[in-house]
Amino acid sequence: MKILPRSFYCRDTVSVAEDLLGKKLIRQINGKIISGIISETEAYRYRDDPASHSYRGKTERNKAMFGDVGKAYVYFTYGMHYCVNAVAKNKESEAGAVLIRALVPNIGIDFMIKQRKTNTISNLTSGPAKLTQALKITKDQYGEDLTKVSKLYIVNGIDVKKSMIESRPRIGIKKATNKLWNFRIKPEYVINY
Repeated sequence: MKILPRSFYCRDTVSVAEDLLGKKLIRQINGKIISGIISETEAYRYRDDPASHSYRGKTERNKAMFGDVGKAYVYFTYGMHYCVNAVAKNKESEAGAVLIRALVPNIGIDFMIKQRKTNTISNLTSGPAKLTQALKITKDQYGEDLTKVSKLYIVNGIDVKKSMIESRPRIGIKKATNKLWNFRIKPEYVINY
């Protein structure tokens, strides 16, 4: 398992979002590994993206999006859920991040079941809030370096061909709905790995 280098994230946010499909998100807790294959992502850029947290400028909440690529941007939403992003942007952009929307559970499924209080495998990590709950990702992982072995990092996973990917409008937004920046592995290709 090779950790994705920082250079992987130092590219256009949309390209990184697509290329993260099939990679493996690893969570280390008390010496245990919990992981899943990334099966859905969304790109959020800066000035050209009114749906992005960074669009109106830097705040205490979104400052990670303006920082080093390859770091985790974790935010709290709806007063009850965490969502995890990988900061990704090219040198021309000041901010950007990729929301990890879904995983295929891989290692530590018993831990995920306990965290989510459900044993329906297909429901464990099938949404951004579900996967953070399953992997116990909280604000404590804000700024975590995803490019080195830490409490949260991303490694190579499975090979995902372009023909296996579907791009759609992003979910749950009201602005920039014309941008097809939600990427997912087509359901017929999602299997347990």
